[in-house]
Amino acid sequence: MIKPAIMIVDDFPQVLHKLQNDLEQKYSDHFRIIEARTGQQALDQLKQMSLHNEPVALLLIDEQMPEMTGSEFLKEVRDLYPQAKRILLITYADTHAAIQAIKGEQIDYYLMKPWDPPEERLYPALDDLLADWLVSYHPPLAQLRVIDHRWSPRRHEIGDFLARNQVPYQWLDVEKSKEANHLLEQLNLSHEKLPVVIFPDGSYLVNPTVHQIAEKIHLKTHADKPFYDLIIIGSGPAGLAAGVYGASEGLCTLLVEQEAPGGQAGTSSRIENYLGFPTGLSTRTISRSKPVPASWPCKASII
Repeated sequence: MIKPAIMIVDDFPQVLHKLQNDLEQKYSDHFRIIEARTGQQALDQLKQMSLHNEPVALLLIDEQMPEMTGSEFLKEVRDLYPQAKRILLITYADTHAAIQAIKGEQIDYYLMKPWDPPEERLYPALDDLLADWLVSYHPPLAQLRVIDHRWSPRRHEIGDFLARNQVPYQWLDVEKSKEANHLLEQLNLSHEKLPVVIFPDGSYLVNPTVHQIAEKIHLKTHADKPFYDLIIIGSGPAGLAAGVYGASEGLCTLLVEQEAPGGQAGTSSRIENYLGFPTGLSTRTISRSKPVPASWPCKASII
């Protein structure tokens, strides 16, 4: 799992290096420290991180930077990472700008330079802000994201396919989610291009078929061998049972399934008459079970 990020931005290399060293010593066990020398560089990096669904805990930005001030930068990224804590790094000359940024709810805190010793003038403030952020932080379990309208038939088709194959995903309603609209803007896509499926590596597919999604998430879509002794069409309860017994007899067995192991039974919460289970078993157990042990002569393969 990717550790949440603390991003620091300052156009002076000496200041940036000192700040990075201080933060690494204190927070590197639980957070990634990411540095940038300009607001635009940091903004571009945050957009890429957003595509990859990488969490950001804190932004520590110098106020006096060329091209874009720290206040302007924090205002720009507020919608991109609304939960991230925002800190402005200032000198005495920037006090008025910091006060205005607090009034405009652009920042959560400001720190004066220099911050030595960090044990007194840096860590206590960051500890409080990070503790507050962690209270509401939920690690992103589903990195695959589906953007579409609530009532879209294609969205339900894609979601059903992913759920039945036990692929965790996050659905973003384009009508209500700011994140969904920011992602579409970054990808230069309009609402007419929905649904959009964004994968953990940042790549995406527009209005994909389930076959395209299956290939992208590395589900088997092609047979491994040119010849099989036994081919079974459909991996419902009967197909899975046939595959088990065919492979147990030493036959190279192939199961061909259109959607997911369990077949039509995958839409039921419990199968009462599954072979070998007098009391029945859940569909979750069926879809997670392997056809045969790896030690058998020829395993059953599902595509």
